[in-house]
Amino acid sequence: MTSTCLGLAPARRDVLARRIRLLVAATITYNVVEAAVALTAGTFASSAALIGFGLDSVVEVSSAAAVAWQFSAADHEVREAREKVTLRIIAFSFFALAAYITADAVRALTGSGEAQHSVPGIVLAAASLIVMPFLSAAQRRAGRELGSVTAVADSRQTLLCTYLSAVLLLGLLANGLLGWSWADPAAALVIAAVALKEGRDAWRGGTCCPVPVAAATASGDDCCA
Repeated sequence: MTSTCLGLAPARRDVLARRIRLLVAATITYNVVEAAVALTAGTFASSAALIGFGLDSVVEVSSAAAVAWQFSAADHEVREAREKVTLRIIAFSFFALAAYITADAVRALTGSGEAQHSVPGIVLAAASLIVMPFLSAAQRRAGRELGSVTAVADSRQTLLCTYLSAVLLLGLLANGLLGWSWADPAAALVIAAVALKEGRDAWRGGTCCPVPVAAATASGDDCCA
């Protein structure tokens, strides 16, 4: 969040901050359930992709919790001061996730375990494809208007879950329907690569300009579009 958000009326800033807190709470709730289902199903099926997806959900919970901590402050200047710490938490979470998933996927590809079919995993991936785009879009809109880099970064992480849900679904279907056991760890490696990129973006401070949409449009600098 930058000083440019001061162009917003205090009442509007408060409304956006409350909206972000509600969206973060919804994201945390869904991801706790998602992580529990994915990790349990992944353990039973020896699925590197499902376990990686579950761990990504854990990372999303930590990221959303960090954003919730930032926005728990009533004063916008305090929220601004907490922003860098929040971005570092998000970045480290992604890096740790990428390292673990890569190691687990390589282990699976070298013959140390073969993933079994997982109907619960397929259902979970399909459900996330429906839920996550809505949560991501709503938080991104509020974050952009408020000028919060962390809210936008967290919304990108939620959107990442949508992409990963598609990758996971393809990998599980390929394994379940075609018997391609290698598809599961291959999907896990894609998840790891995307997580590494998102961690790098968060470390650099996000990829969206930290100014409200109205200010960016007025200046002709719509880098958040």
